Amino acid sequence: MSRDSRAISRLLRHTAGERGLTMSADGWASISDVIKLLDLTEDRLEQAVRDNDKQRLQADGERIRACQGHSLQGMPVTREALENSWERVYPQHLLWHGTNRAALPAIEREGLHAGRRTHVHLAPSKDSHLGRRTRVEVLLGVDSGNLAVFRAPNGVLLTREVPVDAIVKVDAVH
Repeated sequence: MSRDSRAISRLLRHTAGERGLTMSADGWASISDVIKLLDLTEDRLEQAVRDNDKQRLQADGERIRACQGHSLQGMPVTREALENSWERVYPQHLLWHGTNRAALPAIEREGLHAGRRTHVHLAPSKDSHLGRRTRVEVLLGVDSGNLAVFRAPNGVLLTREVPVDAIVKVDAVH
């Protein structure tokens, strides 16, 4: 991911509030405001959106947003507005969440919570790169039957939390 892409993603996902960027509750900001705040050219911003490895950035005319992965604290986005801008989906198969072994005891007691983020990221398959961190030691199979699941524009699946009883499989990654 390029330096510009990282800077734009960070601003739109985590630091817009503290940096004074005006943003809608579903994450949209003015492209011209982002360019000014980050001292970019329009060409550099367009290239960052186009080349973003996880397709985290979405541009639409005069506005831009991060597709998902927003912090809750200090950001003008809300869970409700984000969910209303995403597609509600009803998967008929297990979804997957990657984590590390050290996190397993807490997950087995409490389930998966978004923590400081708006949503828990899920992947549609074990081998998916969508919604998955790079250093994964364990894959958790999630029965999404009773969960509200949404698909962001970049394909990542999201839910607010995953209760313990929805985690039905634990597979080590080799």
